[in-house]
Amino acid sequence: MFLSVFELFKIGIGPSSSHTIGPMVAGSRFLDEILNGDWPRPASDGVTHISVSLHGSLAFTGKGHATDRAILLGLAGKSPSSVTRSEADAAIAAIHKEKKISPNGHPAYDFSPDSDLVFDYETILPGHTNGMIFFAYAADGRMLLKRVYYSIGGGFIASEEELAKQQDASAPQNVPFPFENADQMLQMANQSGLSIGSMKRENEIADMSANALSDGLMDIWDVMESSIVQGFDAEGELPGGLKVKRRAGKIHEKLLDDWRSNKPNPLLANDWLQAFAMAVNEENASGGRVVTAPTNGAAGVIPATLSYYLKFFPDAEKSSIEEFLLTASAIGGIIKHNASISGAEVGCQGEIGSASAMAAAGLAAIMGGTPAQVENAAEIALEHHLGMTCDPIGGLVQIPCIERNGMGAIKAVSAASLAMKGDGTHFVSLDACIKTMGETGRDMNARYKETSLGGLAVNVVEC
Repeated sequence: MFLSVFELFKIGIGPSSSHTIGPMVAGSRFLDEILNGDWPRPASDGVTHISVSLHGSLAFTGKGHATDRAILLGLAGKSPSSVTRSEADAAIAAIHKEKKISPNGHPAYDFSPDSDLVFDYETILPGHTNGMIFFAYAADGRMLLKRVYYSIGGGFIASEEELAKQQDASAPQNVPFPFENADQMLQMANQSGLSIGSMKRENEIADMSANALSDGLMDIWDVMESSIVQGFDAEGELPGGLKVKRRAGKIHEKLLDDWRSNKPNPLLANDWLQAFAMAVNEENASGGRVVTAPTNGAAGVIPATLSYYLKFFPDAEKSSIEEFLLTASAIGGIIKHNASISGAEVGCQGEIGSASAMAAAGLAAIMGGTPAQVENAAEIALEHHLGMTCDPIGGLVQIPCIERNGMGAIKAVSAASLAMKGDGTHFVSLDACIKTMGETGRDMNARYKETSLGGLAVNVVEC
């Protein structure tokens, strides 16, 4: 199933791709349905009132993940790729004050956040644990329109009908290298003589110009790099009530001091990887702008790994960024197609594990790895995240999420290095590892899949 690099890497706001970006997109999509959707509406009917219910993980951890804010912003017509914090704060304040939503091109709709945004902790919708139902009513209270959307990870949204089609869909044939799994990817690489990143490039430019692809990839990297800089510059506590202090900036200052004084540090690589990753995810936790890679909760792994390469490899060139991102997205697309990148569906193995596999593949590729070595690097990184739960304390994307990104980056670098020491042959295939990850996620108790009902989320409080 071909998945564009720009679908996997999305520019948006924190703290969560599935709980913030996805619901925001769903709200905006519901507005389009009201105006342009195929639903019966006599001339006397008109939507005057909107309400929304959140289900499953969106209910259990929605407040900590800013899902309530996201729904309001989406219904206000705001885009996660462009809205600023000040615009978001102003729009939300206006809705709370006026009890109305007034998106451009629409009349004002009645919407009281206290009563029209319902966190339903009892009802799990059948399609996915991240479910939402949007309702539109006439002035006399009649329901005119109802739509169910699922946020399926990484900011992706699917309606009930689309979710069923995705489950039944086969790979499209309109790209030159339509690989659905790692085995097909390696076969096509062997037959074509191309790298994984080059095959991915050919797939992308089947639908866009080469210049547009390059410009878009550099835009992605610019936001990733900016999120590191912003994270290093910011201080204070993160929002949400846990009083978690930002640490990336102080770690960065200490590393720079050691760097200037040429002080020996046997842990230098790990320390920089942690600093880069934590900067991104502290920015994400504060609601800042990041790139889903492949999710917001795992947004720091890939920028950290690529920043580490650019800083420490003597022959590093910025021209390698495109190959890194294209290779990483090829691996991410395979994982998403054959398992999941949603923490609410398969636990954090689907977020940090996937990000680490993607980063390891990207790094191995720009280190000169063969397609077999790149696949091996991805497998090593993913294998050693199998079974990882998603149990955020307070429903916030802070503990253990921020540090976990640093550990994912460290594993990615180690996996790439280990793979490059071999010839690409290995015992466990990436496809087998991905299948195992999906099965493990299905078997995992729901308490450990982004509900904050088990694990650290409850044990830390109890202690």
